[in-house]
Amino acid sequence: MVLSIEKMKVAHKLLGEYAYALKPIERGYANRTLRINLTDNTFTEKPVTQQMKEIFTGGRGFALKLLWDAVTPETKWDSPENELVFANGPICGITAYPGSGKATIVTIGPLTENVIDSNVGGYFSPFLKFSGFDALEITGKAAEDVIIFIDGDTGQVSIESAPLEGVDSHLLGNILTEMYSEGDEKTRRNISVLSAGQAAEHIRYALINSTWYDVRRNEIRLKQAGRGGVGRVFRDKKIKGIVVKFSGMKGDLNGVADMALIRKAGARINKEIADLDGSQNNMRKVGTANIVGIMDHFDLLPVHNFRYGSHPDTHKIDSHVWMESFTQGVPDGCWLGCTMSCSHGVDKFPLQTGPYAGQCVLVDGPEYENAAGLGANIGNFDPQKLLELNFYCDTYGVDSISFANCVAFAMECYEEGQITKENTGALELNFGNGAAALELLHQMARGSGFGVIVGQGVRYMKKYFIENFGADAGFLQDIGMEIKGMEISEYGTKESLAQQGGFGLATKGPQHDEAWLIFMDQIQNLLPTFEAKAEALHYFPMWRTWFSLHGLCKLPWNDISPANNKQTKEPAKVEEHVENYTWIHEGVTGIPTTVETLLQQSERVYNFQKVFTMRMGRVGRQHDYPPYRAMGPVTVVEYESRQERYDEQLQRLVEIDPANMSTEEKMKALRDYRKAQYEYLLDAVYKRRGWDGNSIPTPEKLKELRIDSPELLEVVAWAQAQ
Repeated sequence: MVLSIEKMKVAHKLLGEYAYALKPIERGYANRTLRINLTDNTFTEKPVTQQMKEIFTGGRGFALKLLWDAVTPETKWDSPENELVFANGPICGITAYPGSGKATIVTIGPLTENVIDSNVGGYFSPFLKFSGFDALEITGKAAEDVIIFIDGDTGQVSIESAPLEGVDSHLLGNILTEMYSEGDEKTRRNISVLSAGQAAEHIRYALINSTWYDVRRNEIRLKQAGRGGVGRVFRDKKIKGIVVKFSGMKGDLNGVADMALIRKAGARINKEIADLDGSQNNMRKVGTANIVGIMDHFDLLPVHNFRYGSHPDTHKIDSHVWMESFTQGVPDGCWLGCTMSCSHGVDKFPLQTGPYAGQCVLVDGPEYENAAGLGANIGNFDPQKLLELNFYCDTYGVDSISFANCVAFAMECYEEGQITKENTGALELNFGNGAAALELLHQMARGSGFGVIVGQGVRYMKKYFIENFGADAGFLQDIGMEIKGMEISEYGTKESLAQQGGFGLATKGPQHDEAWLIFMDQIQNLLPTFEAKAEALHYFPMWRTWFSLHGLCKLPWNDISPANNKQTKEPAKVEEHVENYTWIHEGVTGIPTTVETLLQQSERVYNFQKVFTMRMGRVGRQHDYPPYRAMGPVTVVEYESRQERYDEQLQRLVEIDPANMSTEEKMKALRDYRKAQYEYLLDAVYKRRGWDGNSIPTPEKLKELRIDSPELLEVVAWAQAQ
């Protein structure tokens, strides 16, 4: 029986409510945060002090500070006191500059069992700010499934029991949008919903979806906070959905100091996008999936659990396929005013498996990570199965990057005899078996079968396969593509030492939103020395951090560039766009701004987050290493697939003659060399960052950054004594 929305709403029971005063935003800040305790259904407003702004800036910084104050070193991801913190940032919500609608979510995550941050688009973050809050922290656990509703029009927050709605995001997003609007197109645009899905109750790498209402499709759209398992925490707290409502959207709600300066920056980049996108990255027609063929061409596309970097069938899932599949000619921005419009979708897609088989649905994507992971990395070059995997990952609440790497890992273990058909529940997990990958995904949603084991992550599977199936520990360690417990983003890094460091040194785990240096290092050879690599591994993570402090998307920074960018001193930095950021920051806050002051904002929060991870138990250099598969060939077939390249490197770099060596001997020599190179890289990066040789920020660095509080210094002293 299909229940009406009216019957679902009637079944809601009010568990708690809170009234607050509506106030205008001042220089980008609402100047308060809201804390909701689901255990006792209470609400607390907290002021945002000037000191908090100066030290933590906003966004990720605010979220980390609020979480730090809420947890102890003993807090686990499923402890009641663990919080989900959602934060925006002072620039978030402006409409004159593209990509200004991002939220950052921070929590103790189940995948890494440490602090994680994940960013997401959609309308939620700006609507939260304009409703009156720079951050929302949720603690405790509800006794039953609940909806949190923030009504930014009336200044009311409520917690309601929600016993009847299903949790899958493509349905729940539409239901709650209809339920909390006035049931017409205009007011549906004023609603944004956060949700997870069925699988979020069973797996460690569950995501949170954020919606916006697409008036041209009359449908909600989904963006994902994918990394680290934020969705599992969401459902563990029995949150079914968080709804924010805000009407009266205008372009000047941020209370900015100098709108003309913001418009100056916006006009410059919007003209570049209009004039140059078609000849540069085609984000408006294909989005991030435009680079699938490029990655394949440069041997960087992950194929068969990152064994290889290209495949003859890549043309079946490259940008030309998606350009024909995406509905063209409609604005696809996930926040108002974003002219990059990269959030494409496939309309009326017919599903063939699972609980929605036979239905035609809107698939958001694929983006590059989905196409590369759900396609090449598991050997699936069938666009139908790839799109179906993409859809079900989203609606079930499954991080597609972690899912793809986990399935690819299980497939390689299966093909190498580390696990058998008896272990997999009769599934034949050969590379290319997209049907088996779909079955694993449906099992995750049902909470049964081998899929639940795959849903716990590569680190869990390594231990489980060794202890229960007698798998080879050394081999699994080499091929398990995770660092710090998080699965690696979908880029082959064997020939890019800087990108190996970008993943290995990333604070939350190996996510490309911290440092993406692979083209600079491998293709353009712009980082020839350890010092140059270390400088890049300082500078670029600082900018990625800065975006998360302010509520910005990174794509407008370097996925479009000025026509003369290649003639500038350092093209990779896109210095004109960096200048734009000084303009919009000063335009919003009224604070005179330089590039250096923006980078200092990031460095403070970046080091604070590093100390936070140490406080939660992750101490030492040993956590900064990638698996060897990310550094070089693990198997004979890998080496021999690129034998000419590797033999030449042994001669030129290692200065040995491979002519009379066996493949195994050559592999060992290459491994020894590459591992030594990585050690030199770590030393150089730690020195540049002001950390000691064991990956610990020094007291001097904390003092320089003005975060040398007794509680942080105590963590550093404890870590150095370990």
